[in-house]
Amino acid sequence: MPELPEVEAVRRIAERALRGRRIIRAHLSRRRLCAPQTPEEFTRAVAGRRFTSSERRGKNILLHFDEVTLWIHLRMTGRLYPVAGPQLRPASTSAYFLLDDGRTLVFEDPRGLGVMRAAKRDEIEDRLSGLGIDPLSKTFTADALASLARASRGAVKPFLMDQKRIAGLGNIYAAEALFRAGIDPRRKAASLSPARIGRLREAIAQVLVEAVGSAERAYQKPGAFAEGESFHPAVYGREGESCRRCGCTVRRIRQGGRSTYFCPGCQR
Repeated sequence: MPELPEVEAVRRIAERALRGRRIIRAHLSRRRLCAPQTPEEFTRAVAGRRFTSSERRGKNILLHFDEVTLWIHLRMTGRLYPVAGPQLRPASTSAYFLLDDGRTLVFEDPRGLGVMRAAKRDEIEDRLSGLGIDPLSKTFTADALASLARASRGAVKPFLMDQKRIAGLGNIYAAEALFRAGIDPRRKAASLSPARIGRLREAIAQVLVEAVGSAERAYQKPGAFAEGESFHPAVYGREGESCRRCGCTVRRIRQGGRSTYFCPGCQR
């Protein structure tokens, strides 16, 4: 599933395509994409709307138009990008939007799991009200992270992936941030000292900024995306290999039903 950096890359690409543009017409190829809305309700809601701004809430993309917001969740394989015209859309397109400059914004989704809704902005706000703090926002401070950690009873890795606490941070980048901060993923979140909390906050921000740049470059051509293409994980997916920092063997354990990778030599 795309993590925060990939979702942010898609948002930026969509925003550049939509800036100053108006949707002439929308077409849905997969009816359940917008359920419980009908395709007719969806396309009627967005037709003729002019784009105003965009934002990301965790792994959710919000495209704001005059009087309506388009909420998008990419799920496993969703991609959003412009092409010169509708005839160039791929076979796995679930929806496309004809723009007033002649281009087409395509929502490609090979596995057909992505979702979209067109609704008033306050309705979308209500839907997303349970999300936690965004780790790329100005409000994600060491104090904010410390407050969240103190309220946790579990290990730090699953804590970081709890979307009700920190929205958008997934398995890959949680593992990489913990490695950079030198924190054992099994350590209790509430036990972290202020110094360790500070290092962890910095590591999360650094990892995500680097990964966003990597994802955005990888998405430059339709179909060219490869997760973490120029972001080279230090521990994720490297079980049994030597740590590039200390030479210890990278380990993999299970936490909350997910694989956690870490270096027992660097992470305490």
